[in-house]
Amino acid sequence: MARDIFNVLVRPLLTEKSLTLKEKQNKYSFEVAKNANKIEIRRAVETLFKVTVTGVTTVSVKGKYHRVGRYEGKRPDWKKAIVTLKTGQKIDVTDAG
Repeated sequence: MARDIFNVLVRPLLTEKSLTLKEKQNKYSFEVAKNANKIEIRRAVETLFKVTVTGVTTVSVKGKYHRVGRYEGKRPDWKKAIVTLKTGQKIDVTDAG
């Protein structure tokens, strides 16, 4: 069953590493739903941003453990997608509509 494209992409990742990938290799990073697959991610990016996706790489990121005094906690696990676009195309991820 196909998921709604608006629930697949959670937010763009604007880290130093992702901005370097964007400039040098035309790759964009997004936090995506944990149960989203590569086909759904490709379809969501192509539909929302009107671009052609040539590749999708996904990474499951484990949440970090943190401790404050005697209390421990864990950040939630999440999923990251790195999307490669066709040469010459780009997305303005800093403009949130």
